[in-house]
Amino acid sequence: MGLLAQILTLPLAPVRGTVWVLERVVEQAENEYYDPGRVERELADLEKALLAGEVDDETFDQREDELLDRLEEIRARGLRKGAASP
Repeated sequence: MGLLAQILTLPLAPVRGTVWVLERVVEQAENEYYDPGRVERELADLEKALLAGEVDDETFDQREDELLDRLEEIRARGLRKGAASP
């Protein structure tokens, strides 16, 4: 049955391959989005931009709030994962 199933589903191989690649892309994007070090670097870069006069106070405050919210989300997600694992 295993060989027969493989033969019958062979036309779906490109679809399965595409799904696998998309899953890896999403996984990598999530890893980058949920990387606290990356968010902290973005906060540092934002502060440098403010001090250099590249962004105004309003833009700084808005972007800082977004980054801090994201950092909080990352920490909460880490706590949920830690509590879920045995």
